[in-house]
Amino acid sequence: MLRYLLYLLFLAAFILASCKNNIPSPSTMVTDTPNTNSTQNYTYLALGDSYTIGESVPEADQWGVQLAGLLRASGVAVNSPITIARTGWTTAELAQAIEANKLTQTFDLVSLLIGVNNQYRGQSLETYRIEFEELLKTSIRFAKNDQSRVMVLSIPDWGQTPFAQGRDTQRISQEIESFNAIAQELTQKAGATFINITPLTKKAAGDASYIAKDGLHYSGKMHQEWAQLALPVAQQILK
Repeated sequence: MLRYLLYLLFLAAFILASCKNNIPSPSTMVTDTPNTNSTQNYTYLALGDSYTIGESVPEADQWGVQLAGLLRASGVAVNSPITIARTGWTTAELAQAIEANKLTQTFDLVSLLIGVNNQYRGQSLETYRIEFEELLKTSIRFAKNDQSRVMVLSIPDWGQTPFAQGRDTQRISQEIESFNAIAQELTQKAGATFINITPLTKKAAGDASYIAKDGLHYSGKMHQEWAQLALPVAQQILK
């Protein structure tokens, strides 16, 4: 009898450990905790990389989470975002992650911010154009096939951060401008909204309060400014 009980305890511990190992990494996907009346709230999907996941800042400081808070403060009932983002992702890696997550629901609001790692790794503008356009089409499908529900944020200029010291910061800025020009062209062609946050990120060169502790990513203060810039667009979408 004792041997049987020990066997059951071992089996239960093994099952719990296996379930724990299958929990998705929070850096890959952050799912909001629905309110009791969440079915009455607008839904929001945020797609991107480290700038969307809020690398080096608390989850509450992510620009998408702050945007949802600003919307609720203005009287718009919206859930915190479901986020698919990870530090280091390129356009191709974000597309692979979206497919792997197998999301089937649609959303009232979708944001897309991707491309810095394409630039950082020296990938071509042609590759970015093809892969970004596919991500934009995917975003529109998630947005109930309504392009007006999609907003694209420009790539921040990391050349203005301490991490870029000793590098060719002028070249970094010029390359990011080229990637952003493609994103803006395709976004406007598709009928979605392009939000240019890049000028805000250039302020980091003269104000350390905009920089996270890692010297590369941005603080909650900068994320707040992105959220405030996106707020009127999101309000118009969810009016």
